[in-house]
Amino acid sequence: MRFGHGKPDILDSSDMAFVAEHPFNSAIKRMSVAYQNGTDSIDVFLKGAGESVLPMLTSSPAEKAEIEKRMQEMAREGLRVLCIATKSVPSTSKKDIESREWTESNLDFLGLVGLYDPPRVETAGAIEACTKAGISIHMLTGDHIDTATAIAKEIGLITDLSFTTSNAKTIVMQGGQFDKLSEDEIDALDTLPLVLARCSPATKVRMVDALHRREGFCVMTGDGVNDAPALKRADVGIAMGLNGSDVAKDAADMILTNDDFASIVKAVEEGRRLFANIQKFLMHLLISNIAQVLLLLIALAFRDASNASVFPLSPLEILWVNMITSSFLALGLGMEEKTSDIMLRPPHSLRIGVFTRELIIDKMIYGTLMGSLCLAAFVIVIYGAGGGELGHDCNEGYNASCDVVFRARATVFAVLSFLILVTAWEVKHFSRSLFALDPHKFRGPLGGITNALWYNRFLFWAVVAGFAITFPVIYLPVVNLVVFKHKGITWEWGVVVGCLAVYVAGVEAWKAVKRRFGIFGSKRSSAVDAGGSA
Repeated sequence: MRFGHGKPDILDSSDMAFVAEHPFNSAIKRMSVAYQNGTDSIDVFLKGAGESVLPMLTSSPAEKAEIEKRMQEMAREGLRVLCIATKSVPSTSKKDIESREWTESNLDFLGLVGLYDPPRVETAGAIEACTKAGISIHMLTGDHIDTATAIAKEIGLITDLSFTTSNAKTIVMQGGQFDKLSEDEIDALDTLPLVLARCSPATKVRMVDALHRREGFCVMTGDGVNDAPALKRADVGIAMGLNGSDVAKDAADMILTNDDFASIVKAVEEGRRLFANIQKFLMHLLISNIAQVLLLLIALAFRDASNASVFPLSPLEILWVNMITSSFLALGLGMEEKTSDIMLRPPHSLRIGVFTRELIIDKMIYGTLMGSLCLAAFVIVIYGAGGGELGHDCNEGYNASCDVVFRARATVFAVLSFLILVTAWEVKHFSRSLFALDPHKFRGPLGGITNALWYNRFLFWAVVAGFAITFPVIYLPVVNLVVFKHKGITWEWGVVVGCLAVYVAGVEAWKAVKRRFGIFGSKRSSAVDAGGSA
């Protein structure tokens, strides 16, 4: 009892004495207590689910039908309905009261109680976010099927569109009905029930197993003792921290401290952000590595007067690009904020990990393009203005015959550095254009590119610093000739700018192809760009 009248208060303020209690059981869904009221009689009180209590009543069939009708009306309003019954027995029946079967029989109907536990305001939005993210939500509850259906509709878990010809009978099911199905029959269902009412602990475990057979990654939430087996069986069990039982907390992998489902969705969103950022900095580093491998391997074909291979990059240039230029860019990409379409992407297979097909194909395309442009810059300088003069011993140091080779190296170094720097911005999103990274969030000229790039200040300044530091490395006396084995360039900057323009155009063209044909699900991002809700 509530309203400040708990069991201890009532016992202290009256002559009632506690006799016995038969605790709630999730299988029969009812409980009963017995009190001696100071007279020669004992009062028995019982509460529980309507379908569990009705058979225990002495009411006529017509009265039971009316009670059931009222129960269904209350349940359709989203109320949790308890049926209350009572009886008085002689005080000499204390021995009989030890029997649950005897205690919970031949009872008089007292009334119905409707309890309304409103869902949190943010739950409906969280359910919608999960649906868009490709996450299927299933509600397993001990409530009446009408109550469960009403709550599911209130939070947007099911709508009128959820019911089709093929799943109309299975989208919402009684736990007992689900338990009667064999594993083969469950697996034959087009979709697993979104709502299971009057669930037992075994029902919840069977649902988890059914999801696993469909190769689903299952996260189970619960707060009661009867949730513990399913929490243990799920891939991730999450117990409620405020209202969860100790048994549920012990069985769970995680404890949700605020009991808010929306917090789980936020955690999924943050997990996706971290996953995307890992992919971004891996993509950036791998593109650079592929380009350098391609450049250095093919450049082995360039031979000087002594038939020795001429390196298009000196060892220190390679170290500089990998350790100075790329490192800070990778750190900046790891600090990226979530994109607006992060919860519109379908879940990825756990077998693949971070190396998705999109990442593998993109890195090969961009890395090949970058390496080819670096090689083209080397060839243009050597065989264009230089007439194919490769000198001799240019890998060891500078001599008069190495002027063209050293200028070509500086050009390749500048091209590689600038392309790596621009790539850090291009991989902020794998399918959206650099000039429209997030048109809903960043508005302004060219799709708000300046605002989008400035938003991650660490990355912005890492790129700016990378551009700025390239010039002293190329032009600083002694450092350029002796340390990096290249020399200052003049007209070659036209080659650098041309390669940069071709690279950006190539990357943007591939992204446009992905958006146009929906490769790797890129149409979902373009739908958001257009103002839709994919």
